[in-house]
Amino acid sequence: MPRPISPALRRTALAAALALAAGSALAGKLYRWTDRNGVTHYGDRAPSESVASATGAAEVKVIPFRSEPSSIARLRVQQDGDRYLAWADNSLAGPIEVRLDFNRSNNIVGSPLLPASLTLDPRGSAVVSVLSAQDPSRGGDFELSMRSVPGDPRARPQNAEYLLPLRQQQFRIDQGYGGHFSHTEPEHRYAIDFAAEIGTPVLAARDGTVMQVESDFDKAGLNLEKFGDRANFVRILHDDGTMALYAHLKADDGVLVRVGQRVRAGQQIGLSGNTGFSTGPHLHFTVQVNRGMRLESIPFRMTGPQGPLRLSGGTR
Repeated sequence: MPRPISPALRRTALAAALALAAGSALAGKLYRWTDRNGVTHYGDRAPSESVASATGAAEVKVIPFRSEPSSIARLRVQQDGDRYLAWADNSLAGPIEVRLDFNRSNNIVGSPLLPASLTLDPRGSAVVSVLSAQDPSRGGDFELSMRSVPGDPRARPQNAEYLLPLRQQQFRIDQGYGGHFSHTEPEHRYAIDFAAEIGTPVLAARDGTVMQVESDFDKAGLNLEKFGDRANFVRILHDDGTMALYAHLKADDGVLVRVGQRVRAGQQIGLSGNTGFSTGPHLHFTVQVNRGMRLESIPFRMTGPQGPLRLSGGTR
């Protein structure tokens, strides 16, 4: 018979699952217990009575954790006989792409081989890779990491027209396409920053489904390391797979829609604000696609009260 993966592997695998579970999209609990052989186990639920009796599990300790709101996927490692299943769970109401890789591997191989990528359906879960000992006659250990990007890389953008995403007759573009302050990276190159007082109604620029929201952030500043990837926002998935991002929304009550909600163009979805990496109150709007484990913004057409908009402007 093949020799089981060593307890050391089991501890390492489950420790990796614990560390990554803390970055999931929801708060929750983890459970820790030790069997009669002194091996510590972690899981997302307490062991059943039969498992506890068979393994001699000692007292189960509950470990609550608070998740990071920006996380969109969770990695789970599940033991299955003498192998381990590496699961990815999608927390969003839209598709995502994940890539699993080894941080470290000793006598462990994945099927498919790592790194391995997979696209998950909205709220979906799937096994990304099955891990087992390359040489069954000896043990091994490993550490895993997983990256995730919103959107389906197979999306094909249509030539759609977008509505002005603010309820105001007069508007000003403070930073347009390629603005040197914060629109130089691919995921924001074709973004538009609209000047807007805090509390200005933010409207859906196109029909879609609310894919992701962040509404718990209440700070703003110019420290890129501290605020660069944090802001209150709504991400809306369109029928062609593109995604509109409405960012820097008002703290506390700036998000007025829920994940999974279907919205129509012109419907109010939030209130403008000044959260995240920002010099002042404004709305950051961009249309993005997943180009294969990387987000890229794309040019778009937009119409305002007086007709087509010229999507360029100064820099904040």
